[in-house]
Amino acid sequence: MRKLDFASLQVRDLDISKDFYTSKLGFEIAVVNPAACIFKYNEGEASFAIRKPLTDLTGKELGIGASLWFAIDGDIEELQTTLTEREVTILGPVSNTPFGRTLIVKDPDGYNITFLQPN
Repeated sequence: MRKLDFASLQVRDLDISKDFYTSKLGFEIAVVNPAACIFKYNEGEASFAIRKPLTDLTGKELGIGASLWFAIDGDIEELQTTLTEREVTILGPVSNTPFGRTLIVKDPDGYNITFLQPN
């Protein structure tokens, strides 16, 4: 395997998650249909989607152990301020990692979304 080409998260409520990713995190939609929402991406990069469940999720905890990482071009502290103003759940302070500085947020289904300001 050389690279991740596509990632899709099953979500409990597509409309709630679509609103979170667009209004709170600033993602742009490329394609939407009744079962899924695919976000815009640059050619050659992995695309990302949220979708209605493929199986019954009643009583199941989503997001445990999963984290999607997105590189950002801007300043991570500015992003932190913006997300705080938008009342996004932030999981701890900005952290230094071998890859750069990270900020982790939690989506409505418990998935960790990590933003990376590369070194």
